Amino acid sequence: MDETTQPHTRAQELRAFLTLSVVLAPVLAVGLVSGYGFLVWMIQLIAGPPGTRL
Repeated sequence: MDETTQPHTRAQELRAFLTLSVVLAPVLAVGLVSGYGFLVWMIQLIAGPPGTRL
């Protein structure tokens, strides 16, 4: 390890963990679910809803 880098403190690690778990994880989850829903919507817009072909 370099002499210029300081080790992370427990408070910094806790703040990073809370940021990741409280902010980033829900934002990513909502984004992924919304993106999948939009993709399904666009596919159904082009190909029609499921079960309409005879």
